[in-house]
Amino acid sequence: MFTNAQIGIDLGTANVLIYSKNKGVVLNEPSVVAIDTQTKQVLAVGADAKQMVGKTPQNVVPIRPLKDGVIADYDITAQMLKAMLKKVSKQLGASMRKPNVVICTPSGSTSVERRAIHNAVKSYGAKNVHLIEEPVAAAIGADLPVSDPVANVILDIGGGTSEVAIISFGGVVSCRSVRSGGDKMDEEIIHHVRKNYNILIGERTAENIKMEIGYALIDHEEETMEVRGRDLVNGLPKTITLTSTEIQEALRESLEQVLETVRATLEDCPPELSGDIVDHGLILTGGGSLLKGMQEWLSNEIFVPVHLAPNPLESVAIGTGRSLQMIDKLQKAAK
Repeated sequence: MFTNAQIGIDLGTANVLIYSKNKGVVLNEPSVVAIDTQTKQVLAVGADAKQMVGKTPQNVVPIRPLKDGVIADYDITAQMLKAMLKKVSKQLGASMRKPNVVICTPSGSTSVERRAIHNAVKSYGAKNVHLIEEPVAAAIGADLPVSDPVANVILDIGGGTSEVAIISFGGVVSCRSVRSGGDKMDEEIIHHVRKNYNILIGERTAENIKMEIGYALIDHEEETMEVRGRDLVNGLPKTITLTSTEIQEALRESLEQVLETVRATLEDCPPELSGDIVDHGLILTGGGSLLKGMQEWLSNEIFVPVHLAPNPLESVAIGTGRSLQMIDKLQKAAK
């Protein structure tokens, strides 16, 4: 078994990360595929395809084959995975023949969605394909003692979904998932700018606004940012200035949904584990956890210490790769 490459794949709505046991994270690219609608050929994958979003001629369409954490277009996802694994195999060389692959799935995914992910990877020629729940992978990647009988609470705010899980003894004790993550926040920013300024902005601009002046619901010194978009009244390009407080207001609904999910999960927690949660707190991972003030806001709301994982963007991928050593134990816990 150990002669083959061991690969972990974090198949995310926003990014795909591939982790190799020997080399760490070998690929981190957006989950975007550019397709020629006339020939149905894949023209670009990952970062190259993301640069095309909103800037392509009519016959070229950039597609995100994963929506809300699940596969929306099976064929394109399979093609995207194959293209990305091909890139990685150049780096890893001969050891990429018949790799053992662990791939993570959102905890709320159905058996049909899981089978679609399994088949997409198997069709590339993987020897064994194991599926692991995303919160468990995130917890392993964040260096939590997953197999110990203590409560580890993890909040993974991804692109399509936010998941909260209490993990103990290698399995998920209580878990909630809400289809509200980074993408929903971007949508709310686009909607806010359209409603209040009659300006249309694209997804990439909205993401930049969120990263530059987006704040969780905390008091902060107001910041401003100049944004360019298309005026919906006369159709001409226009520049406006946005403030961080109005963006904070636009994000309120998404953030409150995430908070509600955390509270509901903690309410389901067995009383024996509640004591551990007060001691160890909650670990934040995923790209959405990098929103300014997220840690402070959550700890004020749930009265429990909140810590940020060492590298939130990569924790799921790292955990997926590391889980190969303990896959048998994890699968027993999952049954």
